[in-house]
Amino acid sequence: MTTHRTAQPRVDAMLDDLRTLVEIESPSRDLKALRDSAEAVAALIEKHLGGRATLVESEAGPHVHWSGGGDPKVLVLGHHDTVFPLGTLERRPFAVEDGRVTGPGVFDMLGGLVQAVHGLALLDDRSGVEILVTADEEVGSRASRALIEERALACGAVLVFEGSADGGVLKTGRKGCGTFEVTVTGRASHAGLEPEAGINALVEASHQVLDMVALSRPGVGTTVTPTVASVGGQDNVVPAQATVLVDVRVESAEEKERVESAFAALTPHLDGARIEVQGGVGRPPMPESASTALMALAKRLFPQLEGTAVGGGSDGNFTAALGVPTLDGLGAVGGGAHADHEFLLVDTLAERAELAAGLVAAIQDGPELTTDGGPLTADAGR
Repeated sequence: MTTHRTAQPRVDAMLDDLRTLVEIESPSRDLKALRDSAEAVAALIEKHLGGRATLVESEAGPHVHWSGGGDPKVLVLGHHDTVFPLGTLERRPFAVEDGRVTGPGVFDMLGGLVQAVHGLALLDDRSGVEILVTADEEVGSRASRALIEERALACGAVLVFEGSADGGVLKTGRKGCGTFEVTVTGRASHAGLEPEAGINALVEASHQVLDMVALSRPGVGTTVTPTVASVGGQDNVVPAQATVLVDVRVESAEEKERVESAFAALTPHLDGARIEVQGGVGRPPMPESASTALMALAKRLFPQLEGTAVGGGSDGNFTAALGVPTLDGLGAVGGGAHADHEFLLVDTLAERAELAAGLVAAIQDGPELTTDGGPLTADAGR
């Protein structure tokens, strides 16, 4: 293994770098904030790894790409956008107290970025390593997906530095996920004088919600969950339009196709009502087979590590769906993603940086990881 053991990860330096990233707020879709954030991520990479980190422009904001040169072998994948609006930092500033780091984005996923960079800094040889940090993961990765897939295919292995599952458990599988927007169009009328002249979009939407919920198949991991509804404007008017947003999670490509077909086939219950459906399962499922080889490497480095499949999606869904070996959840150990109680555990920072270094070194030293349409090989690094 090529890990440089004369140096160890410095937790104080990692905390300083994390503070820098957190204090440059980076909400998705805020192009100015995301540019500032991308420049800070690029500066962090260049400071610790040398070379030049390139800003890749997109309609969603700049992505950051860095290469250690040589033939690509492993892609370190993350994102620098967060879900928190500007001003969150004033209410919830960066802090380190009682062994926890708090502040917007520390767990999802700025802490993981810092761990990855400091881990790679332990390596004497960084050839074959690429880093891609995108600007739009939290809003669906529409502006980064093609680039993610291109670099994943070029590298042949992907390490995703999203936050871990509870207790530091790695993420070996993810459900496919997406959002559907169902719009119901009816006809307005006076609710008191002639309700029968209208077509009640709220009543039609209620029927549609029940139809959609019936598509769930929890036994095979499929959940269909209406989450947001908007309808009506006046209490004495039969509503003419309603909109329902629906969260969908699936574990297989077959269920993705079934649910998408069912949404496309939704039909009105009320005469004259119209149904329009947009959206879909934008992130394909990440099968656990995609992580087999890389999880085996991780357990050789740290035998206590465990893995689990989770319901949330990440950019690892895209790379795994291409057949590229992918291991997720390598980032911060903590919890509270997207919530005010988000936190990172300080005493895990150094070990996770060492895990990043060890995995990359093992991939560099080992044979190519392949799927060949079946279970991944687990010979690399032996």
